[in-house]
Amino acid sequence: MKLSARNVLPGTVTEIVTGAVTSHVRIDLGGSTVTASITNEAVKELGLKVGSKASAVIKASDVMVGVDE
Repeated sequence: MKLSARNVLPGTVTEIVTGAVTSHVRIDLGGSTVTASITNEAVKELGLKVGSKASAVIKASDVMVGVDE
């Protein structure tokens, strides 16, 4: 897999919650979890299942920072 994105976080799919059009896919990164919202079609095309190895690929121009009040 060749990508222009520099933030590739390999992990394991722990949960897939399928909605009408999109699915929420949770990927365990070895102690941290990332949730991605992708189309149901993409889940099928990628062959994603709980236990599958997958990578969260992050490419964004902005990062927000928050603090507790």
